Amino acid sequence: MKPNTIKIIYWTSTVIFALLMLMDGYGGISRQQAGVEIMQHLGYPVYFLSIVGVAKILGAVAILQTRFKAIKEWAYAGFAFNFLGAFASRAFVGDPTFEVVFPFVALAIMAVPYYFWKKYEQKRYAIA
Repeated sequence: MKPNTIKIIYWTSTVIFALLMLMDGYGGISRQQAGVEIMQHLGYPVYFLSIVGVAKILGAVAILQTRFKAIKEWAYAGFAFNFLGAFASRAFVGDPTFEVVFPFVALAIMAVPYYFWKKYEQKRYAIA
């Protein structure tokens, strides 16, 4: 794959994923009714929405920045933990299959910008 193609896929997928996380984070901070209902259904305190919301916004900013690789890596790890935790929570309360599997779909979506970030960094330093 050409370096320019990798760069385009990386930035497009990263911006889309970051926007999704920003919107989800805002929904948590503003305690949207759907989020409140899900937290209550899963047995978590409603204030947990604000904590996760702030973390998602900070994570989205972290994956968009280009200077601090370790922070970006930890942001991706945080998103992965979030999705795995959502999967486990949904499974433990006995939710329908789609709702249990959906966090894995989100994890797969996140894997695209992560994979192309690694490819982009590899190609970028191979050229320099």
